[in-house]
Amino acid sequence: MYKLGIDVGGTNTDAVLIDENLNVIADIKYPTSGDIYDGILGALRAVLESSGVDRSQIGQAMLGTTQCTNAIVERKNLAKIGILRIGAPATCGVPPMVDWAEDISQIAVGKTIIRGGYEYDGKEIAAFDEDAARAFFLEMKEQGIQSIAISCAFSTVRSDHELRAAKLCREVMGDGVHVSISSEIGSMGLIERENATILNAALWQVARRFTDGFAKSLHDEGITNADIYLSQNDGTLMTMEYARRYPILTVACGPTNSIRGASYLSNLKNAIVIDVGGTTTDLGVIQNGFPRESSVAVTIGGVRTNFRMPDVISIGLGGGSIVREKEDGTVTVGPDSVGYEITKKAMVFGGDVMTATDIAVRLGMVELGDPALVREIPLELANKAMAAIRDLIEDSIDAMKVSNGDIDVILVGGGSIILPEKLAGAATVLKPEHFGCANAIGSAISKVSGTYEKLINYDELPREQALEQAKQEAIDMAVESGAIRETVEIIEVEDVPLAYYPGNTNRVKIKAAGDLQS
Repeated sequence: MYKLGIDVGGTNTDAVLIDENLNVIADIKYPTSGDIYDGILGALRAVLESSGVDRSQIGQAMLGTTQCTNAIVERKNLAKIGILRIGAPATCGVPPMVDWAEDISQIAVGKTIIRGGYEYDGKEIAAFDEDAARAFFLEMKEQGIQSIAISCAFSTVRSDHELRAAKLCREVMGDGVHVSISSEIGSMGLIERENATILNAALWQVARRFTDGFAKSLHDEGITNADIYLSQNDGTLMTMEYARRYPILTVACGPTNSIRGASYLSNLKNAIVIDVGGTTTDLGVIQNGFPRESSVAVTIGGVRTNFRMPDVISIGLGGGSIVREKEDGTVTVGPDSVGYEITKKAMVFGGDVMTATDIAVRLGMVELGDPALVREIPLELANKAMAAIRDLIEDSIDAMKVSNGDIDVILVGGGSIILPEKLAGAATVLKPEHFGCANAIGSAISKVSGTYEKLINYDELPREQALEQAKQEAIDMAVESGAIRETVEIIEVEDVPLAYYPGNTNRVKIKAAGDLQS
């Protein structure tokens, strides 16, 4: 049986086929098109032709896509929604979407705050106002809204009111309505959790489009026996149905796939990964084989959220970054790029735009295109450009480190040919085989996870007992998502005392991951 992994980037769509022993059979890069499905189909056909495998032997297909990220950033294809917050009178001082930009806040046709919600210890602020919730859902139904975002004060501690509201919503608006509830999406912090839930609700049409499109692409190419999965931003996989329910979890899955792929290709469990594409470079950290999660609120398209996200730095540097020499003799690289048009516009391919790739070829770092076409680039200019590239990367490495010691660095991505072999702050610099398609490989070899997070008072439930229960919950969640129970292991345990809470209250977060069922 074979696994197919596809990752859609801004410049290239990468595809890879691996066998049951996780050996890479074929990998290709194909230019991303304006219509991403042309790129997916092109990559799919190319990797199938290159490998010559029997299509009926492909049992699993994984897709990593930036469609949800792009929809938020570009304000395109977002659905109209209704927003219900349960938390009056305690939360009325800050209304939903209070700090959203006008061009995206227009997705909300209606929003209201009703009585209900909980305190930090699970006690009710007020009884759930069912009549007010019903009236709001009826109003949204009359306006033709098909997606609702529901949030509630301290729903991560106790989600009863959210679940009641979701059940009522389906009774009033029909089973076809898309309901997003915050306790299933975000972490502690009402506003950021609510924001993530609103975005999730607005992405349902985008999610349906790319899941249906991927399934159709596979079917059209004769791949009919494959189970289909989507990449999440924590380095694990989710089913098509799960992706339709929680499309927000696909945001930033590209860098995450690269981190997982880099770990697999290099056999390193702890390192900094530098993924260089045609337009941008993403730096992330492998911890125990999985991406390090960000510990701060993450802004997506100007919206502040707090759901799980990889700790990634993105800089405007790639193989297609444009190189310019200023009047004072200084040289800049990027942040603008020729992107997927590099094979037309870069000098080594006969174009007239000087790119970072041209600099690498001029300095003899790589053989690509026609080196004779870049011989006219002055050596001094090329060295200045490489110094600028080195500074950008080394500063970013320092920003990702948590100590002043050197750390292993793994270079992946097709654009990594522009980086030097030695970097300050790096103990070793490794560029593994198949480095150009690490993101697609990361998608193909990903595991399935479950994450449990709750506030627990150790005075009421002893610590060891509480942690053991939490671990079992996380394992059960991973199995429910499609993992083989025997392969599931605990990969992260977080146990943080909350000094500002009465009693011995701690935030417990456990993550488990296991191999995908065949």
